[in-house]
Amino acid sequence: MQLIVRDGSNGPFLSQVLNYARAEGLLKSAELAQIKSKAVLMSLKFADKFYNKYKMHLLEQAAYDVIGVVSLGLQELSEKDPARALALLQAPEGLVKPFQKGWSMLATVSKKTGKASLYGEVAEQLLQSISCPPDAEEWDGYQQYQQALIEHRRTQSMQLLQQQFYARKQFDEFEHFSLEEVLAEVVFYRALTGSDKVRPDLKQRIVNITLKPEWFNEAFFQAHTDAALAQLPADNAAAIRADLGQHFMPALLRTLQFAQKYQQLVASQASPEKLDAFEGKQGLTSPLLGWPQYLVL
Repeated sequence: MQLIVRDGSNGPFLSQVLNYARAEGLLKSAELAQIKSKAVLMSLKFADKFYNKYKMHLLEQAAYDVIGVVSLGLQELSEKDPARALALLQAPEGLVKPFQKGWSMLATVSKKTGKASLYGEVAEQLLQSISCPPDAEEWDGYQQYQQALIEHRRTQSMQLLQQQFYARKQFDEFEHFSLEEVLAEVVFYRALTGSDKVRPDLKQRIVNITLKPEWFNEAFFQAHTDAALAQLPADNAAAIRADLGQHFMPALLRTLQFAQKYQQLVASQASPEKLDAFEGKQGLTSPLLGWPQYLVL
């Protein structure tokens, strides 16, 4: 395996660090040879575990995988500081600690689909996205990881909202398609009913809820959103806030205006067909955040 980086490269972070060390005269030839030797050994072990170390193209792929994983862990541990990264490489454990860190990061954000991955706890597609030849001019492995981390936190936050605020414990994965939908239902239900736990009875309860004039503004829903997020761990609350679009509060307000009209139709003894038609029309013109289409009432 050759660990080479062209001058000014944005290639894998491991190669960038070695290039920096060479340019600054911070790495002796013996130290570089030792790092290369460990990288080759790790590639052999990786190929033996996941591929076939006797096939050259698979051994080469294993080397690219090791470079990607080490680069990911090294960048995280050093906070992209080449001097700190070099010190990690020169430590007795050398490449091992960055590799372990990178592998742990990938395992954490890998989607658990129920389908076995070639790499065990690490998703195959995710590993492929960070795998990189040592002399590549561009490496976006860390950005790929960051995107996977965002998606992981989004899924984790959705599950946390359901566990924290829903009365039921079993959830259909197709019931909510976005984090916004889950939070919207939580905020809307709690704001109108004063209940801590969301139950599938809002359309039944709406008939007996007095919709107060001061509720019809975005500040009302902002306050209830802040109150709900305050009950979550700070990291998850931050991830949820970052995921909310600019139309989240206006959509909640529109849903309340729809609920008011729906309530008026119920009071006028409108037929079930007319109520369904009104609800369906509103749902087609703009998705009704916080007003789920319950299958069982």
